[in-house]
Amino acid sequence: MHDDETLLKNLAREELHLASINKRAIAMFIDEILVSLLFFFMISDKLSTLGTPEAVVAYTQSLMLYVLIVKILYQALFVALYGATLGKMAMKIKVVDHDYFDIPSWRASIIRSVMRVVSEILFYFGFIVAFFSPLRRTWHDKFAKTLVVDA
Repeated sequence: MHDDETLLKNLAREELHLASINKRAIAMFIDEILVSLLFFFMISDKLSTLGTPEAVVAYTQSLMLYVLIVKILYQALFVALYGATLGKMAMKIKVVDHDYFDIPSWRASIIRSVMRVVSEILFYFGFIVAFFSPLRRTWHDKFAKTLVVDA
């Protein structure tokens, strides 16, 4: 198990810099917009056939599980394959394993993605902890043993 001080020393040795909270927040916003647009285009034809606002609300509520699954898949695939989502790429930050500072494993990427969605469901509480962490780690970073650094 690594303590924060050891990880900070290892980051310095590898000449890596933690991504700022601002960069992470903007990357998250970009990713949320992209996933939302994807869903909008997927369901826009169906929405136009629904007659009432109540029917639209009922239909969109019925899709919530699918939205969560797509969010998990999006995050897991991009982090496991590239070390970053499209939002993180745009902000020039990446996710790394806290032991080797390399792209996280599939296992770590999936854990991170699931815990990220759990944090969202819990009113983003898992994100708020990053403000109080010297390593700017969220719940999903801690569970997956990852860090977010400048690319």
